[in-house]
Amino acid sequence: MAGKHTENGDAGAAVAVDDPAKVRNVVLVGPSGSGKTTLTEALLTAAGVLTRAGSVTEGTTVCDHDPAAVRQQRSVGLSVAPLMHDGVKINLIDTPGYADFVGELRAGLRAADAALFVVCSAEGVDASTVAVWEECAAVGMPRAVIVARLDHQRADPEAEIAACRQAFGAGVLPLYLPAKGGLVGLITQQLYDYSDGYPPRMSQPEEADLERMTDARNELIEGIIAESEDETLMDRYLAGEDLDQDTLIEDLEKAVVRGSFHPVIPVCSATGVGLAEVLDGIKRAFPSPLEHPLPSVTDPNGKSPETLRADPDGPLAAEVVRTAVDSYVGRVSLVRVFSGTLRPERPVHVSGHGMAERGHEDHDVDERVAHIYSPLGATLREVPYCVAGDLCALTKVGSAETGDTVSAPEHPLLMAPWQMPEPLLPVAVVAKTRSDEDTMARNLARLVAGDPTLRLERNAETHQLVLWCMGEAHADVVLARLRSGGAEVDTEPVKVALRETFAGPAKAKGRHVKQSGGHGQYAVCDILVEPLPRGSGFQFVDKIVGGAVPHQFIPSVEKGVRAQLERGLHSGYPVVDIKVTLVDGKAHSVDSSDAAFQTAGSIALKEAAASAQITLLEPVDLVTVRLPDDHLGTVLGDLSSRRGRVLGTEADTTPGYSVIRAEVPATQLIRYAIDLRSLSSGSATFTREFSRFDPLPQNLVASMT
Repeated sequence: MAGKHTENGDAGAAVAVDDPAKVRNVVLVGPSGSGKTTLTEALLTAAGVLTRAGSVTEGTTVCDHDPAAVRQQRSVGLSVAPLMHDGVKINLIDTPGYADFVGELRAGLRAADAALFVVCSAEGVDASTVAVWEECAAVGMPRAVIVARLDHQRADPEAEIAACRQAFGAGVLPLYLPAKGGLVGLITQQLYDYSDGYPPRMSQPEEADLERMTDARNELIEGIIAESEDETLMDRYLAGEDLDQDTLIEDLEKAVVRGSFHPVIPVCSATGVGLAEVLDGIKRAFPSPLEHPLPSVTDPNGKSPETLRADPDGPLAAEVVRTAVDSYVGRVSLVRVFSGTLRPERPVHVSGHGMAERGHEDHDVDERVAHIYSPLGATLREVPYCVAGDLCALTKVGSAETGDTVSAPEHPLLMAPWQMPEPLLPVAVVAKTRSDEDTMARNLARLVAGDPTLRLERNAETHQLVLWCMGEAHADVVLARLRSGGAEVDTEPVKVALRETFAGPAKAKGRHVKQSGGHGQYAVCDILVEPLPRGSGFQFVDKIVGGAVPHQFIPSVEKGVRAQLERGLHSGYPVVDIKVTLVDGKAHSVDSSDAAFQTAGSIALKEAAASAQITLLEPVDLVTVRLPDDHLGTVLGDLSSRRGRVLGTEADTTPGYSVIRAEVPATQLIRYAIDLRSLSSGSATFTREFSRFDPLPQNLVASMT
């Protein structure tokens, strides 16, 4: 979305619509390499936005403008490409297909009202795409399927359609099937002939093609009838009546809007086959913003205001769905307007829930919007306004971050954030020189503000700056963007914070006696150290009798012991799960002090450690893995190789999937996000949470200290 700024754009002037009914927001979903970006280029060219389609391999497409996308030859970020078709503005939202960039996909789903699932005619359907399909089904989002790349040397569109039906379930039926020169419509029984390119010519198909498609046509009609609200259609069909095409098409379109019917359209972007059918289908069968429910909205006090809808005259309620930084114009915010109308030179209220765990804070700021743009990939084209239901870009709204709500200052609102996956791959970064530290800090703040799937952690125990990413590809893009901002950055192995504890009881004396000019220092304390069960923390017990240690200095001994616990003993790791009992001591009426007894307490603990066996403890996480049953044995074996202890395996709510729960040392999970994806062909997901500390095996102590 970042890129050059033009008033009219090099690829055609932007159009600002004033009626939400004339807007369609469509997100393109599918695996990497399925042809989403190429399809977007072809649709833009067919609609006259582009004079010539760009190439992914040459790095000349509208949507893949990010340097990382050009280098990797795949999408790494969300991009918007609007076009006009038959009086309707269609906002195509191209999203990455690689699992590392699922945050961009989730943002695209938030901005859209319907989804086009793009699959390659020779590749089948992967598990990640099925998971997104189920996610859309759960919220009732309308969906259609594009079987793309018909020119692939191994293309088998009919087999791919069958695979889609098996993977996506009921309601997935083709509207068209490939035929010589183009497509045959199963309802109209007309040939859409692309022999001379786009747009197609209508003609009669060959008789052989009609016979070949008879079964598919009957199944399609029966599927439409099953979804129809007209209960008489089935009886009329069974009675042999030839149903009117207009009636069938009208019922089909209603079923698509309801999310219960999902048409399949074969497409070849290179030859233009299917492009007209896709554009017509989006316009006629996909819902406008008026038909799509709005996200949950509250006022700043958490109370729900009046029900909002996509009304240009209603209260302003918009949301930042993506944030980028352009080298020319600064921060660029992609905004979906859900209610009201966004106009330039007007004040707006920017509010965010904040994400403390990702380094964000809650904020409420009033800012002024200077200009409003219609984004076409990297190009920003100025428009006079943006109405409810439409997408636009704002520049230089400095406080806006991804997920923030934009509303009117006199009527501030807050939208519930959409769900984001947890980043699980840690990458430790360090500035090469001291002069790079400030630049790195600024760049990190900018990156975290724009990427909700990126979490920044400053680990006080290991003294490392850790970026939690979605995977290797995500980490590569983040590091490249970090360095492109002028910071020389290196990575280093991620350290895991261990703990120390006593393996058995120990007694020791802490003696701090110094005499110099003026007041001296005098403190003696005798302690007993005992191990406690795991997770008990620290206990301090006072068993002084007879005032051997004056009452006012007993807290000083505890303070000194606690300070030494934090500093560690043998290996410098914090000490946990022990009880320290103060049993005796000595004091001086003049030379004893708070500082002296703090020092004596610290010395006593170190002396106890010198005479006792100290055990290193490692953090153990509770790991939950969701995966297809086909990979169950492989993943269980891998968990065992990581010193994991499997607690149980159970069937998931989704048939064919299982859930594994296991306890695994955190040191064995540093690259698990990468390894699990490899073991399961990208179909498994996992979560982790800290459970407890356990003794580190003796054979690993040397490598960890």
